[in-house]
Amino acid sequence: MGKSSCLALISFFIFSLFMAEIDGSKQGQVFNKFQKSKYKVDSQVDRSDFNAQEVVVDNHIVHSQKGLKEKDRIDKLPGQPQVNFSQYGGYVTIDKLAGRALYYYFVESQHSKEKMPLLLWLNGGPGCSSLAYGAMEELGPFRVNSDGKTLAKKRYSWNYAANVLFLESPAGVGFSYSNKSSDYDTSGDRKTATDNYKFLVNWLERFPEYKKRDFYIAGESYAGHYVPQLAHTILDNNKKANKTIINLKGIMIGNAVINDETDNRGTFDYLASHAIISDQAANDINTVCNFSSDANPIQCQTAIDEYVRDVSFIDIYNIYAPLCSNPNLTALPKKNTIVIDPCSGVYTHAYLNRANVQEALHANITKLKYDWESCSDIIFSKWGDSPSTIIPLLHEFLNNGLRVWIFSGDTDGVVPVTSTKYSIKKMNLSTKTAWYPWFFDGEVGGYAEVYNGGLTFATVREAGHEVPSYQPGRALSLIMHFLNGTPLPTTKRQP
Repeated sequence: MGKSSCLALISFFIFSLFMAEIDGSKQGQVFNKFQKSKYKVDSQVDRSDFNAQEVVVDNHIVHSQKGLKEKDRIDKLPGQPQVNFSQYGGYVTIDKLAGRALYYYFVESQHSKEKMPLLLWLNGGPGCSSLAYGAMEELGPFRVNSDGKTLAKKRYSWNYAANVLFLESPAGVGFSYSNKSSDYDTSGDRKTATDNYKFLVNWLERFPEYKKRDFYIAGESYAGHYVPQLAHTILDNNKKANKTIINLKGIMIGNAVINDETDNRGTFDYLASHAIISDQAANDINTVCNFSSDANPIQCQTAIDEYVRDVSFIDIYNIYAPLCSNPNLTALPKKNTIVIDPCSGVYTHAYLNRANVQEALHANITKLKYDWESCSDIIFSKWGDSPSTIIPLLHEFLNNGLRVWIFSGDTDGVVPVTSTKYSIKKMNLSTKTAWYPWFFDGEVGGYAEVYNGGLTFATVREAGHEVPSYQPGRALSLIMHFLNGTPLPTTKRQP
């Protein structure tokens, strides 16, 4: 086993020992468990570079969508405040023979919807729900109140900047399903990208007014794979068809899995530099531990013991955030603040499992045999492929003139800012605009650097793994500048 394999294995092996104690971290638990299986000695996961599958867009792939848009219109969600935008939810069948269908939730822009771009948001895992995290806890228009029955408006929803589409994928995640149960045993990065592409071309038939609209993809965590792989699939199929099937303009990924070796090395360096583990523990884990063998030097075991002790009682997804101390629903909604409640995952789970909510969302129409969960328990155990790096795809996008932004909440300890900086350095890009502070609401919102070729890297100050949850205003500013193609503001005064 190579050094990068050892680094990945040790980091995610340790994480799996303690993450169950932290409420609201299921997205990370799934990711950590998956990475452990990916790098075990007898792993069957294909880690080679990603290559798109060709999808011929014809009548076998694109099905009639007549009348389905209006059937998907959501009049009002239970407990929802009054809003001035349209919302939709429903299923898009991507494989009629298998009965495989993906669930989506779509909110049109709060203003000028005819002119605003279309933005697809994907969460990671693999196997976690964009409805749970993206829509309900991060960047959607509502958050679930502590009673688990009512909703509150979000002040900094991303549908101020775009028409926003959330997709639960692959099949087996959230409300998405297949009637062929063996589909859940053949999931992987390639299949997910292909199914997401089939979803998009069918969804655009259902919503034809967005066919020529500027299209962007964003996501976080393991969507550092999903987003570039879908973008590559779009470019590849546009090229083979010799026409623009999907008008992709750019991608943005946050706290993203980019390059396994640098991602993992950066994790321990970050935790040591933030006084959570010792420098000695970080050094020993990065250089001494060898998990291809049962025999390890005593320094390695000492480092593991220290690591587990030091991180067991904090939220590693936001190293300065409070934990959920009372995960019970309340009779009446608690007063909301701008920053997310650490028990929000409990409220979201209760709300999306209510029968009247599922009916309003046009979800769970086949009456699944299991509850809706924020992260799937049924798909990732036999995940087929997961490249060790997506850097070649990022280079491809820059060479094709796509806008590429990478952002990083600077209090995340799972895929921390140090990891992302190491991974970007691996790309060997020259600097166009040197490191500078950017501003939001009169304060430093984070720091940014722009590279020749079109890549922008931005940190978001005081934000954890799920950036819009912790810094919603700064996150909205970030997405607005990304979509507009404008630099992040360098002064306190903003237009």
